[in-house]
Amino acid sequence: MSRADQPPVDVIVLAYNHLADTLDCLASFSRLTYPNFRLILVDNGSTDGTAEAVTAQYPQVRVWRLERNIGFQGGANFGLRRSMADGVDYALLVSNDTTAQPDLLDELMKHAGDDNVGLLMPKIYYAAEPDRIWSVGGDLHPLTYEMTRKGDNQLDRGQWEQVLDRDFLVGCVLLFKRRLLETIGYFDTGFYPAYYEDVDLCLRARQAGFKLRLAPGAKLWHKVARSHGGQGAPQERYLMARNSVRYFRKHVRGWRWLIVGPYRLGSALKTTLRLARARRGDSICAYWRGLRDGWRLPTATRDDAP
Repeated sequence: MSRADQPPVDVIVLAYNHLADTLDCLASFSRLTYPNFRLILVDNGSTDGTAEAVTAQYPQVRVWRLERNIGFQGGANFGLRRSMADGVDYALLVSNDTTAQPDLLDELMKHAGDDNVGLLMPKIYYAAEPDRIWSVGGDLHPLTYEMTRKGDNQLDRGQWEQVLDRDFLVGCVLLFKRRLLETIGYFDTGFYPAYYEDVDLCLRARQAGFKLRLAPGAKLWHKVARSHGGQGAPQERYLMARNSVRYFRKHVRGWRWLIVGPYRLGSALKTTLRLARARRGDSICAYWRGLRDGWRLPTATRDDAP
């Protein structure tokens, strides 16, 4: 099909340092076969020469540069708002630690026409194990709002090939529709700098009546948790703990705390035991500090830059 036959899509790569990952990501997304997209880099205050290197190596890529790092949510909101202001109806938000199959956008756009669908995601694999699934989205328990990700860490043997509506999708790659953003707003920057903002956005989208769709024919590979030291690192544990508390405080009301409270305490103890077995005392301290600090954060939704 020609460009005129396909709606334009902005592909927004969000980067903060990690230049090698960013260049790999742009090389991959430059090969997308969808006929009508523009590739954009939002440089979230990088200090490693990312903007200059990308301009030199990929002159076709538009670079929107921020003077300081305003976190995942702030950078994402900046890119999405600017795209919407330019008149597009679809924007694919991508983390710079990802690479894509060339037909990723074609496959996502096959399922974007349903008026009730507000967000879509591909099937996501571990970059280090290309046949092992990192995420196919998941479900939220109706009482506890706890995430269930049944497809995680499975070798792909064709068991997740069906197009599915999910309760939540993960934020490292999301196809947004304009109507969703006009209805519910953008990422909540109260989760600065990262984690749980995607679950919060998905819950708000579902409460507004939108469907969230997994399109497994689209495939992407993710270098997991690069930006905060890797899974289990003190900074990653701190942010996950702090923002989890804010998420539950924001959405849980009344008698549900009788279920959520004990469940979350049990989860915290299991996490602590797992870190202790791995001899990660530094991460245990960071995790419990995050749980404490989460109770101090305001819970009102914000979509400004922190």
